[in-house]
Amino acid sequence: MSPARTVASRSDVTPPDRTLAATLEAVLAAAGGAPAQVAVDELTRAAVAPDASHVLLVPQAVVRASSADQVAALLRHASATGTPVTFRAGGTSLSGQAGGTGLLVDVRRGFRRVEPSSDGRTVLVGPGATVAAVNARLARFGRRLGPDPASEGAATVGGVIADNSSGMACGTHANAYRTLTHLTFVLPSGTVVDTRAPDADERLAATEPALHAGLARLRATVAGDPELRAEVERQYRGKNTMGYGLNSFLDHERPVDVLAHLMVGSEGTLGFVAEATFETVPIPPLAATGFVVLDSLDAATRLLPALVATGAATVELLDAASLRVVGADPHGRGLVDPAAVRDHAALLVEYRADDPADLAARLRAADEALAAAGAPPLDPTSDPDRRALLWHLRKGLYAAVAGARRPGTVALLEDVAVPVERLAETCAGLQGLFARHGYDDAVIFGHAKDGNIHFLLTEDLTDPEGVRRQGRFVEDLVDLVLGAGGTLKAEHGTGRVMAPFVERQFGPRLYAVMREIKALVDPSGVLNPGVLLTDDPQAHLRHLKATPRVEAEVDRCVECGYCEPVCPSRDLTLTPRQRIAVRRARAAARAAGDDALDRRLARAEVYQSVQTCAVDGLCATACPVLIDTGDLVRRLRAERAPAAVDAVSAVAARHWAGITRAASAALDVAHALPATLPRTATDVARAALGSEVVPRWTPDLPGGGSRRAAGGAPDERTAGPAAAPAEPRAVLFAACVGAMFGSEGSGATAAVRALAARAGVPMAEVAGADGLCCGTPWKSKGLRRGYAVAARATVAALLEASRGGELPVVCDASSCTEGLRHAIEAEGASGLRVVDAVTFAADELVPRLAVPRRLGSLALHPTCSSVRLGTVEALRAVAGACAEHVEVPEGAGCCAFAGDRGMLHPELTASATAAEAAAVRAGSFDAYASCNRTCEIGLARATGRPYRHVLEILESLTR
Repeated sequence: MSPARTVASRSDVTPPDRTLAATLEAVLAAAGGAPAQVAVDELTRAAVAPDASHVLLVPQAVVRASSADQVAALLRHASATGTPVTFRAGGTSLSGQAGGTGLLVDVRRGFRRVEPSSDGRTVLVGPGATVAAVNARLARFGRRLGPDPASEGAATVGGVIADNSSGMACGTHANAYRTLTHLTFVLPSGTVVDTRAPDADERLAATEPALHAGLARLRATVAGDPELRAEVERQYRGKNTMGYGLNSFLDHERPVDVLAHLMVGSEGTLGFVAEATFETVPIPPLAATGFVVLDSLDAATRLLPALVATGAATVELLDAASLRVVGADPHGRGLVDPAAVRDHAALLVEYRADDPADLAARLRAADEALAAAGAPPLDPTSDPDRRALLWHLRKGLYAAVAGARRPGTVALLEDVAVPVERLAETCAGLQGLFARHGYDDAVIFGHAKDGNIHFLLTEDLTDPEGVRRQGRFVEDLVDLVLGAGGTLKAEHGTGRVMAPFVERQFGPRLYAVMREIKALVDPSGVLNPGVLLTDDPQAHLRHLKATPRVEAEVDRCVECGYCEPVCPSRDLTLTPRQRIAVRRARAAARAAGDDALDRRLARAEVYQSVQTCAVDGLCATACPVLIDTGDLVRRLRAERAPAAVDAVSAVAARHWAGITRAASAALDVAHALPATLPRTATDVARAALGSEVVPRWTPDLPGGGSRRAAGGAPDERTAGPAAAPAEPRAVLFAACVGAMFGSEGSGATAAVRALAARAGVPMAEVAGADGLCCGTPWKSKGLRRGYAVAARATVAALLEASRGGELPVVCDASSCTEGLRHAIEAEGASGLRVVDAVTFAADELVPRLAVPRRLGSLALHPTCSSVRLGTVEALRAVAGACAEHVEVPEGAGCCAFAGDRGMLHPELTASATAAEAAAVRAGSFDAYASCNRTCEIGLARATGRPYRHVLEILESLTR
């Protein structure tokens, strides 16, 4: 095989097949239910093709079905026509099982059902719900799902079932296979099987007689043959996600139950899981975590049996290379000195318990085990922040290594498992393989309690020698792991990258059983062909993902998909991962000389990627390599902005006071006119000048706000008692959003002034505030000249008002607080301190205020800025001073109003707020609060409820 043919080019995007789209739309429409979406355009297919693995296949069509009936119709059509089908949920898969060349069925949008039982002991879940979303619903019961993958924020339940995922603590006792109670799934024939039905087995026998009989026969063969039974028991004594779960034949008797459990870990090759019911596990209320560094890998692994015997919930192993990475992290320098690391290794150990006495006993046992081995003490901590830091350092290994890789290379994260007693020699053998094959940057870490090792290395898969090296390494790896009696995949699924080695691990007889399972269930072979089973001994070296360099802002992207659940445009256009995938597809097209494809993608990219990105930065909070895709989008907007517009933006920045007053007056005038007039006027202007230039007026927009400059007669409703002038303790910077957009209450600026006066906390104000702005309106649009003017003037004024940084600057809108910090950084004024008004209120005002009455309940919306600023807990604290019960509704995230983005593209805000709005409307609250005026407008529009700044509510309660 020529290595040059193994690399999949991102430019391999065939022209759209409109006939296929029409056929699929007709098939899905005939099945009824909510409309399904079929996309065959080049941009969508290029955008969704990559998953987290180093494999890449571009589909012919992307289908977003909304019901099991639609999937059944689609599978009947695919089986009849021989069309390959791959199911995609979170796309966090690492073994190449979430991509295909035929139909890619995206189930994230239509299958997000989460229904806990009345006591939370079981939960019914759709495959599109993330693990984190399910656990959020279970938290009030003190329970969670058993599987606990590190990717829980993005990994969906469908993927967890498909790969039989586990994680840090669940081992094999609480994984998807063991905690599953019922399953509803669709077979390639279109048959829907619901194991909750008392006669489910009889129904399967009636509708699929050959399949039912074949499973019964295979069960008798495996369970009745002592040699096969013994080998199956050996294979599944620990974590094992290679091949089909043949332990189903030993654990279950009825063919329907065998089939349901074969679905677990089948990676979409046997059917589609439409719903699953799981037993949940309790969350112990107490935990203590410790980190101990040992002299060698051998010493660390020798300790494992003793520590496991003490009841440790997790024992994570870090090799010497991992320790150097931890020590290089600023947060880890007090834990590890990277210069002092030689052959060391470390164990991160956590204990969990229901009561203090139990936890103390476990920790004493750990101390005794460590002392007996001559090891350093564990020094455990129960402090939540310290524990979070330790886990951040462990989970950050992936980010540190992947983020530091050379541009153009791919991060390969693999996992294997061996008996714990063979772990030390296996780790040493792995280190030898790294040295032999030249993978100097590789690290080893993993779930040592289960003998489960992860290792990460980087490779340039566009280099034929790199592909050959990877092939040689994998062959040696297979020999090493199987020689130790282990499994080649413990958690991440077989996929394409280990499919050629399933027979080598299980032997020809059990492999033949797997082949027969596939033939019985999917006789047409349409479900995920090439995944899990293959006839190609070189399948693991085909369709390898090239990662061309594109832009410095995003070249570190490993396409893991962690960013997608927090992206406000995820259900409308593209996610950050998909935006980057399109940029890479365009680069590949240019490299291949296909300028026509590049131009077509560029045209489609304008709306799908550039215009509908909220540039809210939440992607960076979820990204393991800290990419803010908004940085890329802002630069693309800057490149598209005409020079004349950029020049005008600078003029606007210099005359900002007049512009804000004019905008406020225009909103007041608009409300005084019949609604059709201003709406029609803005629609006409948008048609003439463009939807990116003119905002759309709608009746739900508020009237204009008040001037920001302090002075004049105090408002008797909001003012505190008169006080003699005093030395200010902070400087108030009133955000311009409050001057443009009015509020139903006093407004955030007036609220801060009144609360500070009542608390006896004197505040100065910024001279000329009416003409100042943090610069975010210009920065988000890529208007560099306007941003520079605004930032420079504002920072200069803040320096003067704060006495060169002596006083903190308090801002009354969270997005503007963040904007001021960026402006200060841009101007190099490091001495200035900016504090969000919510944090200032929580720390300085609330403790000094009497709140004579409190509301019963309050719905709270943390903004994307408050998440990035780390002020969410302060926001909760202030809200807690206002109401007995504070609830962040399910589905809360960025509202995507993004300054004026919600007026330029209201469909973006509607999509971003849909889940949260449904939760708010389903509840009953006495008040609705956030911490940024435009976000409050967006939430009010979406929910029909009156959102106000939380400080306005607090002010009204303290009068």
